[in-house]
Amino acid sequence: MHGLGSSHETWSTIVEPLAAQREVWALDLPGFGKSPALAGRPTIDAFSDAVAVFQSAHGLEDADLVGSSMGARIVLELARRGASGKTVSLDPGGFWSRRDVRVFQTSLAVSIRLVRGIRPALATLMRSAVARTALLAQFSARPWAIPAAVAITELESLATSRQFDRVLRELVEAPTQRGTNSAPGRITIGWGRQDRVCFPSQAKLAQERFPQATLHWFERCGHFPHWDAPAETVDLILASTPSGDRSPATGDSSP
Repeated sequence: MHGLGSSHETWSTIVEPLAAQREVWALDLPGFGKSPALAGRPTIDAFSDAVAVFQSAHGLEDADLVGSSMGARIVLELARRGASGKTVSLDPGGFWSRRDVRVFQTSLAVSIRLVRGIRPALATLMRSAVARTALLAQFSARPWAIPAAVAITELESLATSRQFDRVLRELVEAPTQRGTNSAPGRITIGWGRQDRVCFPSQAKLAQERFPQATLHWFERCGHFPHWDAPAETVDLILASTPSGDRSPATGDSSP
């Protein structure tokens, strides 16, 4: 599950090696990518409800869950509710202080305005390592190394997102993420040491709320480990979600 303003395509850097060993479903959350928006308020609870309904409809109740950013918070919420699969949460939101959440809101609001303003030139700009560094430094510790195609797809998704502003408002106005010490499945939380969106200091509260979780630090890595450290991210997901004898397959869909 992807983050705010993104789509299933954010996983393009890791989906092939994962799909070689796992059955992979990459979702567009409601209101993002090709998925229709929720009828009501786009809260974490509502997104989690939608994913749970999707799981039930497709026989995926026991599926292992992987999420990034907002999606990382959603998979933790599903684990808190008792989802029986294993959970990998990469740089989750929802564990911020009041100051942190103000920085989060202000910085993302500025970023989205800039991206929307330069959208006609995105394809040209993102071919430049200098431009990628300028526009993606908030999200990556090595933005110049992000493939141009990945940067274009991500920023186009942000620029065209129908729900970004509304969901951002819900995220910053909502209570912080609740936890549990009795989730039935294994929980792994990964965090980039140089995350400038969900600061590394927030990992302490995440561990307090989910004391059974294993914390993995990505060195020299920003908010998206699947961009900055794709091989390490694949290794962490595979190690945290032993596959049994599942057959490999891939798919993307919308809840």
